[in-house]
Amino acid sequence: MYNLLSAINWFGEITDMNMELNEFGNILYETPNLNPEIIKQLAEKLSLTFVPEKEPEGNVCFLNNPEMRPDFRTTFAPIDILDYIYAVLHSPAYREKYKEFLKIDFPRVPYPKDAETFWQLVELGGELRQIHLLESPLVNQFITSYPVDGDNTVGKVLFEDGRVYINYQKASPSGRLEGLQYFDNVPEIAWNFYIGSYQPAQKWLKDRNGCTLNFKDILHYRKIIAALTETHRLMQEVDKIGVEIVLFKKNSILSKVRT
Repeated sequence: MYNLLSAINWFGEITDMNMELNEFGNILYETPNLNPEIIKQLAEKLSLTFVPEKEPEGNVCFLNNPEMRPDFRTTFAPIDILDYIYAVLHSPAYREKYKEFLKIDFPRVPYPKDAETFWQLVELGGELRQIHLLESPLVNQFITSYPVDGDNTVGKVLFEDGRVYINYQKASPSGRLEGLQYFDNVPEIAWNFYIGSYQPAQKWLKDRNGCTLNFKDILHYRKIIAALTETHRLMQEVDKIGVEIVLFKKNSILSKVRT
């Protein structure tokens, strides 16, 4: 059996051209080029029918409505495959198991063990995707505040006791922290969180050293913190469901991705 990722020769592109919007990567959807053999195997394993795209929201069949119980659904689409893969790649157990391999090669994604697991991971993967696009309503449920007025100019950035100071060098000669501006109630897990090889909560501010944050920038950073915190929570949920861990063997479902 092939690696599930080999079913998708080119599903989408991740770009960071517009960093104001895309700290997590902006996924640009294109017409998927799917391997029919892999799709057939997946459909047979899940006892579902593959459809090229989801029905428009106003025409969704009752049985295939995303809000229906998974065991009532009869079809799956390319976006479901993407969301399943997205969930798998955010599994802490998967990342830990294959961390050395992931440093040198493309991810290898196992088939879902059954339809129930597939739909559970599709749901979580979809939530993660929407959060990383900053399109989920959850990113507007702010957990941070920005309580001190000032000129909002970014200087030395420092995290301390749940506060992210944006201009730490402005401390008074006495050493007191009066007058410093900061984002408050920032979880340490969000501050240290990695997306790929960098830490968005830190990089976003450090990239703006010497710049003045406007109201939109401040709200945007608060969205980033909410998104990172929610990402961490959802990753734990992925592992509660469980991603099938399979040893890398020749011709296994984790065989080398074809290019």
